[in-house]
Amino acid sequence: MIVIARSVHWFICLLGGLLLSLSAWSQTPKVVPGEYLIKYRVDIGSSQVISKIQSKVNLKAAFPEMNMLHFSVKPGQESAINDIKNDPEVLFVEPNYILEKLDEERPGEVVDRLSMSEVQMQSSLSFSQNYAAVRVEQAWSVSSPYAVNKRPIVAILDTGMDGQHDLFRRTNALWINQKEIPGNGIDDDQNGYIDDINGWNFISNSANFADDEGHGTHVAGIVIGAGLDIFSPQLDQSKIQIMPLKFLDAHGAGSTSNAVKAIYYAVNNGAKIINNSWGGPGYSSALLEALSYAYNQQVLIVSAAGNSAKNNDSNEMYPANYIVPSNISIAASSDTDRLASFSNFGVQMVHISSPGVYIYSSLPGNMFGSMSGTSMAAPFVSGIAALALREAPSLTGYQLKKLIISTSVQVGPLSGKIQSGSRVDAYSLVSQAKSNVQTAASQPDYKPLYAETREPASEAQAAPKSSGGCGLVSTALMNQFGRGGGGGGMTPANAVSLALILSLPLAYYFYMRASRPASRRKHDRFVMKSDIKVNIGGRELVAHMNTISMGGISFNVDEMLEKGGSLTMKIKGPDGAEVEVEGRVVWSEANQSYGVKFSEAKQGISQTIESWTNQLVKSDN
Repeated sequence: MIVIARSVHWFICLLGGLLLSLSAWSQTPKVVPGEYLIKYRVDIGSSQVISKIQSKVNLKAAFPEMNMLHFSVKPGQESAINDIKNDPEVLFVEPNYILEKLDEERPGEVVDRLSMSEVQMQSSLSFSQNYAAVRVEQAWSVSSPYAVNKRPIVAILDTGMDGQHDLFRRTNALWINQKEIPGNGIDDDQNGYIDDINGWNFISNSANFADDEGHGTHVAGIVIGAGLDIFSPQLDQSKIQIMPLKFLDAHGAGSTSNAVKAIYYAVNNGAKIINNSWGGPGYSSALLEALSYAYNQQVLIVSAAGNSAKNNDSNEMYPANYIVPSNISIAASSDTDRLASFSNFGVQMVHISSPGVYIYSSLPGNMFGSMSGTSMAAPFVSGIAALALREAPSLTGYQLKKLIISTSVQVGPLSGKIQSGSRVDAYSLVSQAKSNVQTAASQPDYKPLYAETREPASEAQAAPKSSGGCGLVSTALMNQFGRGGGGGGMTPANAVSLALILSLPLAYYFYMRASRPASRRKHDRFVMKSDIKVNIGGRELVAHMNTISMGGISFNVDEMLEKGGSLTMKIKGPDGAEVEVEGRVVWSEANQSYGVKFSEAKQGISQTIESWTNQLVKSDN
């Protein structure tokens, strides 16, 4: 029976590997052909980096504070990429990935499309944009009076905005670049953008950020609506400034480079809150670097958790899942404080909920209508965060995030669904912010851990690299052919593919079993229960080690770690000797534990670890 069980185990592994191969072939990430983003370990402003790389590529943009460049190569010159990757001064190089607004991003179509006058006639909308007990009017009653110099800037990275809409025009909500002279065709503030008076369109590289999709205008109205009654015939002046930054086109697609440019622009032009009502499963080191730059400039990052009704703890969703200390991930809840049916969730990766079902707001063409989604929940948080920042302007994005969570309201239906188990409360947030007016700015040091970058589409391998064993393969198997996690479920075409594939690994298994030794593991694992010290980006954590081998260790830790990130470990062995080893983080779904692959341990360290294993019991896992 043991032999049969092991046969089935390896059969599943081999089957899973082939299925993952098919998945990689069919899900090659979309990229902007010939374009890349690169980050250096050195200061690109004071070194010869730019002059050295200019002979090989065409520079498109530079981000000096991030030591990052955006460049393109001509067809036939792709070999230059390998030369760049091998440069010891380079931290990472990745393609310019296409970011797409998922079909689930807006679960419902726009309903009740109304004109401004029609909206003002409906008394049922006279108070706010939703009917959840978020205490918006109470927050207005304690909010400081309007002051032109107390208007935090909220940058909205989206499909643009209708700047001619009465809501924004009459409330003077649009951010104004005071350093730029309108219409003179000169880059007066020398920031690289000509006549960027109110925002920018990073697709057309122009000051025309008109919304050709509708999503961005709706999001902007929700931010403004957190601070005033947007349905009143007598519109007040907005206590919040909106900075529209268009990087998504009419189809909801945009490039990573344009997202990075928009974040960089927002931070450098005074935005203290960045709203991200978009996302997807694609990881980008360059995007993580841009958000880390925003964090270091004390900016709050508000990210929609996504609308696929999935658990973000096990399904990647970016930018919501980036573990940047000032990034707050928002789920959508209903007027009765239940998790919206479409909303993503996760007790580790999703922080809090906000109303996101049938939210009324502005639409292009001086219209109004309702939409549903975490795209609507996120800007409400951005709006009330801006109100709080008016009261305590010294607060960092990190402190503001903590304040939003600590003043939220615990609600039973959200318990066990999201980290805080609560929904935002505007009144408590603004009231508490007023008592924090003397609080000094503070936030922990943070250094991003970059996961191993994906290969360009032209270089993609048939099977993605995996270090998680068959536990991860079984998850991928279910995603591809089972419950609709990207493979579309068990369609007839999938069934035929599966039947064809089933015959291959079985034959391959028996061939390999006859021709190879019984052991499939490169290094034997040994049980070693002890505490280890883990240093990640300047933070020192204590983790509990489970097993050790010549290739790495497995351990448990209370905090979420970013897969693929690098760390340093101090391990004390059974003989009392202590070694320090560097490695990369991996995750085993099967064992529900982290692991670290050693990065070429020095000879002396390898000998020490080997001497330990001679004293330990071999692990069965």
